[in-house]
Amino acid sequence: MAKFRYRMQNVLNIKLSMERQAKQQYAEANAKLREEEQKLNVLFRRKFEYEQTARQLLADDLNVREITQNNEAILRMEDFITQQQKEVQIAVRAVEKARQKMTEVMQDRKTHERLREKAFDEFLMEEKQHESKEIDELVSYTYGQRLRETGHGESTST
Repeated sequence: MAKFRYRMQNVLNIKLSMERQAKQQYAEANAKLREEEQKLNVLFRRKFEYEQTARQLLADDLNVREITQNNEAILRMEDFITQQQKEVQIAVRAVEKARQKMTEVMQDRKTHERLREKAFDEFLMEEKQHESKEIDELVSYTYGQRLRETGHGESTST
């Protein structure tokens, strides 16, 4: 049996490589998103702690300076949170973009794999036809040999 060679195997290999790369980029974008969300959670916790401190400062002896500093810290945390929420949104968009690219690359790779499978099926069909032809030739040759051996295939002229 002949060996199957897909003429576009190098293209398929490139598609597989591109898919691996797209998956890696998607994983990196997801990791970045988780990192940004974690930073946002830390900022929310810090703001919550400042708010707890503000309640305590208002409940204890009033120290205007500490209350003012705490309020400024809360306002800064709100600014940081707003900025971090923007970073999270950027990361979400990056993840979505990476997911879309990965999906496109995977579809492209699957298309090429289907083409390879179709070419392989055609190859098998051609091999089967070739094998069938060889068997027919062998059977005809064997039949012809038997006829000659038994003398039925020779014509006698007198």
